Order: sequence, then C-alpha cells, then structure tokens
Amino acid sequence: MLLLSRIFAFSKLPYGITVRIHKDNPRRFEDLPQQVQTICTSLLDGLRATIGENLYGVYLHGAMVFAETRYINDIDFCVIVKKSLTAHENEEIKHLHNKLADEFPPLGAELDGHYILLEDSRQASAAINLIGLDILDEWWPLHRAHMIAGYCIILYGPDTRQIFPAPTWLELVAVLEVERRYIQKHLSEHPSYCVLNLCRLIYSYSMEDVVISKQAAAEWVLNRFPTWGRLVEAAFRVYAREDEEEDRCLLESETERFYEFACGRIEESKIK
Repeated sequence: MLLLSRIFAFSKLPYGITVRIHKDNPRRFEDLPQQVQTICTSLLDGLRATIGENLYGVYLHGAMVFAETRYINDIDFCVIVKKSLTAHENEEIKHLHNKLADEFPPLGAELDGHYILLEDSRQASAAINLIGLDILDEWWPLHRAHMIAGYCIILYGPDTRQIFPAPTWLELVAVLEVERRYIQKHLSEHPSYCVLNLCRLIYSYSMEDVVISKQAAAEWVLNRFPTWGRLVEAAFRVYAREDEEEDRCLLESETERFYEFACGRIEESKIK
C-alpha cells in the first residue's frame, strides 16, 4: 500500500484565512523535470514576445508543484494580463500553444491554463471569464487557495498573495460541489481520475482543507479506510499508465460504489 507518513502544520495567511498546509516545501522551478522547465520557459518567452507589456504574471500550479507527485500528466498555469487581449493576440497565443504541442510531445500538448484579466483575478467570484474563451473557471476559488498558500511557481510577476483574495470556506464548498457533479458524470469515462479526486474531496471536506495533492489525499484515505486500498492503488497505476487489465476491471466494477462511499463521508463531514 501507499502508506506514506504525512506531516502537517497550520499557517496563517493574508486576508485573515487559516489554511492547513504540508510541511513539505512545494517544488521550485529547478525541481521540475527538464522537459517541463523547457516548455514553461518557452511559454513565457512566447507570451513576452506576443503580448509584451500587457503581461502581468505567469504562475504554475496544480499537481506538479507538490513534492510528492510522482507523475506529471499536464501543466497547470495561470496567465494574468492587464487588459483584454486583441483578436490578433488571441490568435498568436493559439499559435504558440500549437507550436509547443508540436515541439515538446506529449506534455507540450497538455498545457492546461487560464488567461485572466488582472481586474477579474482580484475578485472573489467563483466564476472568472477566461480571456478569449467562452467558458468559466468555476474552480477559481480553489486555484486561488492553492496559489496563495504557496503551492505555485512564479514564472513572472508579483507574489500571488499580493493579488488574489483568499477564498472563504463557503466559496470553496461551492467549488467542491462542482467537482463532485463533474465526477458523477464521468465515473465510467475516467474512473481513475474520479477515484483519486474523490479521495481529495473526502479529505477536503473532513479537514476543511483544499490545499492537497491527489496523491497525498489518497494516502490519507488509505490510512483511514484501508478496505479501499486495492481500488485506490489501481487508480494510481491507471493514472500513471502502468496499469494491467485487472486494474481496469476493478475500476470498472468498484468506482461507482466508491463514489457512494465518498458521498456518505462528505455528508457526514457537513454535519459535524
């Protein structure tokens, strides 16, 4: 089993919010795999060439920033711009992403980022309009929580704690419910993703702490609910593309039952 010990501490952050964080330091840029460093440097250079003075900040976040993460499947980032991008700038940014995908497979095609106005980034809203896209970042409070807790890498720009307001627990619960609904819709389509993110939901509701990686949350669940050990470990192997047929069969038969278990634990946490 993945029974690794976790050490935690409480840290008081700006804006009066207390976030429970790991003592393990977040990864620094130089700790990232060389290909990830190259992709991120190329992204920053391309953005500087494309939007120049309009660029306010570029931040990496997500699983790869957590030291315990063993597999980097995508590159989460956030770009803050001072004013709306022109149609030409939007096209140039799309061209930049296509170029990175072609030059640095496979991760170059897995840049998962948001382009956000500085004015909007300072709002506490749960949904931020993405620049150049007709979609919403419904996870914005969750992303803010991670970044202001220090689980981000600053490629360019000021400290995130100088920009983003800390989310309230009610804001975060709204995001967690969005995540739960998303998982429910994709149980059969992406079972390994769903199992690992359900672990994170169980932990987040139980501890009222969203600043946690999928791996650390899964280890926490395994320590407390070892009967789900085989399923969670199978999810890790599938997520890492190291799975066997037995793992896929187990996920196919047990993921929905684990979802029901997770929902039960979440509801119990709400009552406390």
